[in-house]
Amino acid sequence: MFLKKRKNPVGPTDNSTGAFACNIEVFNEARVDPALYSPTALAFLGDAVFSLLVREGLLKSGNRPAQKLHKMSMLFVSAAAQAKAASVLLPMLSEEEAAVYKRGRNAHSSHTPKNQTEADYHSATGLEALFGYLYLKNEKERIAELFGIIMGGYYE
Repeated sequence: MFLKKRKNPVGPTDNSTGAFACNIEVFNEARVDPALYSPTALAFLGDAVFSLLVREGLLKSGNRPAQKLHKMSMLFVSAAAQAKAASVLLPMLSEEEAAVYKRGRNAHSSHTPKNQTEADYHSATGLEALFGYLYLKNEKERIAELFGIIMGGYYE
């Protein structure tokens, strides 16, 4: 077995198996208040949301070897690419969305970016926080709209 069953696993579990509960719909249905989470926690989730959208788009654009797909995805999920995307989106954000972005951008992180500028890293964190926030608010249409603006027809 790849993962060992632990006596006291951290996080929500399925009591019958002791495994982590993995049901995205249940989490989304809980209507979690995103304001309860720190900007870095929102960015943590937003990073996954953004990466999934990029990977799904690349996969839909054509069957390629996984290594090539990974290299292509790095063009979109790097801090520099996300910072550029954030600069495109900023004028289109609502006041609420801009405030979330700024909270993420200004969040203190102990992480030192590698091969990225500090400004790009912070801007990318802001974008990821925004995507995490919108995900928790279950605003799928807005996520799709913003992501579509960022990608600008790349996948077509």
